[in-house]
Amino acid sequence: MARAEPSRRGGPPTPRRRASHSMEAVLTEAVALLDEAGAPALTFRALAARLGGGVASIYWYVSSKEELLDRATDHVVAGILVDIAALPGSDDPIDDLRTIAVTLFDRIVDRPWLAIYFMRNSELQVNALRLYERLGQEVLRLGLPPRESFHAVSAVLGFVIGIAADLGQEPPEEVLAGVTSRDEFIERYADAWRALDSSEFPFLHEIVDEFAHHDDADQFRAGLDLLLAGLRLQAGR
Repeated sequence: MARAEPSRRGGPPTPRRRASHSMEAVLTEAVALLDEAGAPALTFRALAARLGGGVASIYWYVSSKEELLDRATDHVVAGILVDIAALPGSDDPIDDLRTIAVTLFDRIVDRPWLAIYFMRNSELQVNALRLYERLGQEVLRLGLPPRESFHAVSAVLGFVIGIAADLGQEPPEEVLAGVTSRDEFIERYADAWRALDSSEFPFLHEIVDEFAHHDDADQFRAGLDLLLAGLRLQAGR
């Protein structure tokens, strides 16, 4: 139903035309803005310009930027759920849990803004709750008590989101500007570690070559495997 606004001449309210956009279009363009430059780029003015309408038209769909961020996040998570639903299952719940976790990581690492707003509002972010449930269903197959099941899902989800957000941060300005490469930037830190006193920093000296040549995705998967190995032991599998 069209909303009404008071007539300037004091007569009966004048019906206001509903915006010609759709919620799908609003969220699609909101996600595009977030992907381009993060939350600061997502303003109602910028969104309206992308949609070809006035700022007021956005208020037909969301009441605030915070609501828009929550709904945009859930819009992306809906697509992640589709990807997860297409994954082949197995007889091993921990293997399936790993596959889901890697899929989620791959979708978030290129969208660091997504990690910030994920599951922030369980009323608006129904799909995020469904994803949480999907992880939980794999843990249920392990037969753990409720407390251990809760901790297991929380640990896996927290690890995935935390590492994805960290790796998704914008590179240093000199790397972005092409002044130096990522490998050269990391090697500079590695050289600084090598110059430290080995008696005071024995661990750094032990792993410095691994740090200098590490792959971020491999590092994530190795950490995830360590976490899931502990869960496998806990479940007696």
